Amino acid sequence: MHRKQLVIIAAMITATFIGFGIIIPIMPELPVVTHFHLNLMLAIYSAASFLMSPVWGSVSDRVGRRPVILTGLVGYTLSFLLLALSLDELWLIYVARLLGGLFSGAVISCAVAYVADITTDEERTKGMGVVGMSIGLGFIIGPGVGGLLSVWGLRAPFLASTALTFLLLLFALRSLHESLPRERRRQAGGKKRESRWKAFQGSLKYLYGLGFVASFTLAGLEGTLQFFQMEKIGVTAVQMGGMLFANGIVGAMIQGGIVRRYVKKGSEPCVMLIGLLFCAAGFALLLLSSNVWNATLYLCIFSVGNALVRPCITSLITQKTTVGQGVASGLSSSMDSLGRICGPLFATALYGFGIHLPFVAGAVISIASTALIFRFIALDRARTETVRA
Repeated sequence: MHRKQLVIIAAMITATFIGFGIIIPIMPELPVVTHFHLNLMLAIYSAASFLMSPVWGSVSDRVGRRPVILTGLVGYTLSFLLLALSLDELWLIYVARLLGGLFSGAVISCAVAYVADITTDEERTKGMGVVGMSIGLGFIIGPGVGGLLSVWGLRAPFLASTALTFLLLLFALRSLHESLPRERRRQAGGKKRESRWKAFQGSLKYLYGLGFVASFTLAGLEGTLQFFQMEKIGVTAVQMGGMLFANGIVGAMIQGGIVRRYVKKGSEPCVMLIGLLFCAAGFALLLLSSNVWNATLYLCIFSVGNALVRPCITSLITQKTTVGQGVASGLSSSMDSLGRICGPLFATALYGFGIHLPFVAGAVISIASTALIFRFIALDRARTETVRA
């Protein structure tokens, strides 16, 4: 494993999610952003990322990871700058979130492909654990800082995000080296150009489906949690920032500690099953929230489960893909984005019928999705036996 390169990409992912996490406790406070608009913005952001992530991944298989990541960082910076300048104009906020979605896929999907490039199959889960830990660290720092910066005005967190992503761009220009040698790149005009949807064949379709479910339930929680807790226990933006801060700490500890150190190749399906049960328990317990402290504890239980599931999915996909790592990572990012499109819309619709329904549905879906893991295990075992025969 190229530890120096892994540290650089981890720092990039962390800084990217700090920039994203800063805005989470602020958006519901904007006068022009209602519950409906917030979730529609989440859906638009994710729709743009869903459409572009496979494209960015495919391009990176041909031209390399570095130029695509740099392009994504430029667009991501501009999206935050526009957001900082448009808090009084709802349509400009939508444009800013659309731009953010278009370019975020270039950063995240190519960063995952970068890690896949520099790790072996045996090291892959550890590498993806570092990716998950970096995302968790971004969510630790971002929401807490966003809540604190809001004391100086609602525009301050967005300006901070702009500055941070710009510094990240300068850092990448100087320190990020290419991970995909020219001889391993795919030719744009080659005679054999496999369809990217080939990645869904066989057992892998269940992993992509599970990735969708993990994102779908997480996004539904993000889209309704603050409104639920505002109504149930009167949570403030600063308190929500603290809850998300604690949630991020737990996620980072699980992915950077347990997943990176103790999850070995071949044990990922069992770990994912345990994770889904934790997710279901977290959803159910959140319904019992009576103050900020126990609400934070219940949210952290959900975080444990999510932190166990997501890096294992990514690791298995990159281990078993039959297409380029950029395409595989791009499609994985697209399934994540598709979940972020559908999750908030589904949860918001349920929330309108009853504020408890999104959490009941999240628990049921988490338990039901264990069936996807058993189907993956069965098909993967059959494929392995066929190859050996």
